[in-house]
Amino acid sequence: MNAAMNALPQMSQVAQTIQLALAPVFLLAGIGAFLNVCTGRLARVIDRARKVEALVLSTRGREHDRLVSEIRVLDRRMSVVNSAIFLSVASACAVCLVVILLFAGNLFGAHLGTPVAILFSLAMILQAGAFGTFIQEIRLASRTIHIRNEVLYHKVEDEAEAEAEALP
Repeated sequence: MNAAMNALPQMSQVAQTIQLALAPVFLLAGIGAFLNVCTGRLARVIDRARKVEALVLSTRGREHDRLVSEIRVLDRRMSVVNSAIFLSVASACAVCLVVILLFAGNLFGAHLGTPVAILFSLAMILQAGAFGTFIQEIRLASRTIHIRNEVLYHKVEDEAEAEAEALP
């Protein structure tokens, strides 16, 4: 009975540590959702780049120059999204270390408040960097998604006009 009494405070400490670890675990879920968005954007950029690559090799003149310009922007976007993904994963790793230190501190009775605070701050800085990088990618994408004037103001010719022009 006495041994069971000694185990109760330890169980309550573990329960308290689990409660403390819930906030970082929810943060990990949010980072995971953000990574899902980033990888989705990266996949779309890669798909578009593959299509443009095929077109670049078969075009000439102004259209070729436009496609080369687009593929350069797509390449830049891939690099920026990859940076956001790297920063988010690094942030998630720091959050995991926070959770590990919370449990290690409880298990070994160590005072790890300072390392936990530093790691959590690092995780926030990394995630803020990921968000900033993501904004940069969004701005790159929105600057290049303009519909060309020749498409906006394109008029379909009447069939009769086209036939009349075709006759000698």
